[in-house]
Amino acid sequence: MDAGTAALPVASPPQLHAEVATPAKPVAIGAHAPQAPGLGGAVIALLLVVGLILGLAWVLKRMPGSSFRQAEGLRVVANIPLGARERAAVVQVGGEQLLIGIGAGGVRTLHLLPEHLPEATPARLPSLKQLPDFKQLLAQRLRKDS
Repeated sequence: MDAGTAALPVASPPQLHAEVATPAKPVAIGAHAPQAPGLGGAVIALLLVVGLILGLAWVLKRMPGSSFRQAEGLRVVANIPLGARERAAVVQVGGEQLLIGIGAGGVRTLHLLPEHLPEATPARLPSLKQLPDFKQLLAQRLRKDS
């Protein structure tokens, strides 16, 4: 051997030991599955969700410009679409009504109305008594298709 190299010890091959397997205890099916939360956990989760909803509503109420009610003394009387991004609206400010144009370029006053527009009647759903009989409509439809 060379004087510069030291002899490395050679490891003996590992000995294989035969182990006898012991039979495991029988485990019920699903024993390791996670358990669902009980009724208390469901109530806590429900309270957290309701608290989150109320908290977000409080935050939205405090943010400027997020009011769902109209401003005092300012009301949209009527509006109509004129194009894809344009529309005309009649706005009542105090005692005056203005016709304004709303578009991509902004909002412009088009006309000051000398007379107020009449109040529009609110849309009503038809009553069930005024609806036609379904049996008669179906019979008419089946006769037309035949």
